[in-house]
Amino acid sequence: MRPTDLSLLRTPGVAAVSPDGTTAVVAVSRLDLAADEYRSQLWTVPTDASAPARPLTHGHRDSAPAFSPDGRWLAYLSAGREGAPQLHVLATAGGAARRLTDHHLGAGAPVWSPDSRRIAYTARVPEAGRYGTDPDVAPAAEAPRLITTLKYRADGVGFTTDRRPHVFVVDLPADTAEDLTAPAAPFQVTGGDVDDSDVTWSPDGAELAFVSARHEGADTDRVSDVYAVRPDGSGLRRVTDSRAAVSHPAYDPTGSTIYATAVPDLGPAGRDFVGRNSTLVRVDAAGGPLVPLLDPEDHDRGDETPATVVADGAVFFGVQRRGAVELLRVPLDGGAPEALVDGPYTVRGIGAGGGVVVATVAHDRSAGELIAITPGRRRLLTGFGAPLQATGRLHRMRETTATAPDGYPVHGWVTTPPGPGPHPVLLTVHGGPFAQYGWTLFDETQAYVEAGYAVLMCNPRGSSGYGQAHGRAVKERMGELDADDVLAFLDAALADPTLDATRVGLMGGSYGGFMTTLLLGRTDRFVAGISERGFNDPVSFVGSSDIGFFFPDEYVGTDPERIAAQSPMAHAHRITTPTLVIHSEEDWRCPLEQGTRLYVELKRRGVPTELLLFPGEGHELSRSGTPGHRRARLEHVLRWWGRWLPTSRNTSAVAELPAGSSGAGQPLAVQATRLS
Repeated sequence: MRPTDLSLLRTPGVAAVSPDGTTAVVAVSRLDLAADEYRSQLWTVPTDASAPARPLTHGHRDSAPAFSPDGRWLAYLSAGREGAPQLHVLATAGGAARRLTDHHLGAGAPVWSPDSRRIAYTARVPEAGRYGTDPDVAPAAEAPRLITTLKYRADGVGFTTDRRPHVFVVDLPADTAEDLTAPAAPFQVTGGDVDDSDVTWSPDGAELAFVSARHEGADTDRVSDVYAVRPDGSGLRRVTDSRAAVSHPAYDPTGSTIYATAVPDLGPAGRDFVGRNSTLVRVDAAGGPLVPLLDPEDHDRGDETPATVVADGAVFFGVQRRGAVELLRVPLDGGAPEALVDGPYTVRGIGAGGGVVVATVAHDRSAGELIAITPGRRRLLTGFGAPLQATGRLHRMRETTATAPDGYPVHGWVTTPPGPGPHPVLLTVHGGPFAQYGWTLFDETQAYVEAGYAVLMCNPRGSSGYGQAHGRAVKERMGELDADDVLAFLDAALADPTLDATRVGLMGGSYGGFMTTLLLGRTDRFVAGISERGFNDPVSFVGSSDIGFFFPDEYVGTDPERIAAQSPMAHAHRITTPTLVIHSEEDWRCPLEQGTRLYVELKRRGVPTELLLFPGEGHELSRSGTPGHRRARLEHVLRWWGRWLPTSRNTSAVAELPAGSSGAGQPLAVQATRLS
């Protein structure tokens, strides 16, 4: 895969399944490199695989499809080139779509009422005079913000206390309404200086359940609860009352029980989140304690479905497992869970209807395909990954396990270029740290392998998918067992003579940036490194990151000596390895100063270094940044490795150019990689 092949990526979302189970509709997104924007349309496909998928809508960015319970309507979000997403409905019998909302900051995903006449959703409500609500007030001329809370901003969003998300309900137009009839005005159900999310209807339509943090002390903990309210805004009540982080509530068909995803216990202070699994729970709809239905020690939700899927007497739930995400069917009657999808796959989304389950499943050659699951049978419905596969520039992952110095198994993957080698090696470390590498198409790995590098990826202690003990092993011990695991995996992989043990680079982002900076301060065995959006200094992180008020305390503790021992920045003065520092200018998760201070430390001492900054981007640059920036990032990474670890596929006359140069007005991807 080359950087320009980003335009061939097709990423399906969560499928909506018609009530009769015959049809699935899914949003498929792609990167438009020429226009430097994302596009997404809805595609429809019969679940019996009798016909190929075909485009259903042709909007600029269409997403979040949802069938009405009576099957007559399809609701979805649609946004123009510049505008925010708004709620639309399309008659399944045919006709033009109708727009139902006009929220200044956009509407959230639609959730149908049981009678198919109303739609609930959440939307941010901007404070008057901010965010363009007054065209005569420019952003720089807005009134000052008075901050009195710890939670006041979020990476990728910005300031939050002046644009809280709340629950809304909008009525569907009458069947006899003409196309020009104005839709009903949405009704705001909830309010207050709180965030509301994850709305769902009770089976009788009398209540809405949603998630919020309205308890005393909510500003300092991580606790969230399920609340219920009538659609007219009356009767607000708290359903759960725990020290849990609850999300995605869904009623059972009787309305007596709510199923949800939760970290069941965050400890007395409500902040003990490190390595805690989010598992399936139930609670009495009238109120009561949370009851886990899966073992929290072993089952951690990993799918991206924006709801808990309850259908056909079961909950369908994606669970992280050793780099995979399995699809479990968990019977409501207490029967044993059944794995519907397991093996080397990542279940990203789950939809159900009419006795058919449609899962969005990724693997190492596709960012996602739809499969239909009925008793005793699975059908592949789509081939969205075909254009990228047809290039012949995708490479298969090889699973392997190493042994840490204390005997602990370290699980991961090696992906190598074709040819005999020995190949130079890139050791990559994922973010999180409570996340996992695994069985999915990873554009970065594919680009590096195509450029001639063997890529190593592992899930050291601290990662998710291996149980809570594995995830919690790094609590107040970051850079100890996890660093041992990473290096043990490297050493084991280098026993393969097709890998060049003398030519190894190290790179990672966020927690991976932490590990990169830390290891470069401990050893000179790496030829070069790339530290990206790193968690480099726990001390300054406290006052600068959106999560700084709780994250370092829980991960590295509060003892100054122990913090210093775990701080990459405290030992950065020992780094002599050439290091590229990459950061986004609007990263509020690992703020810019975490990168610039590392760069200045290296630059002052004459260590070969560059600082690559991306304007307008946040922490998620490599995953959801603008297409042009994602391509440029890959190009600069390859340029850096072409300078310090050149290969026959990645040698270039522009390898010595400073970051930001492209040379002769040509795309850097062509010159830096010389792939044809």
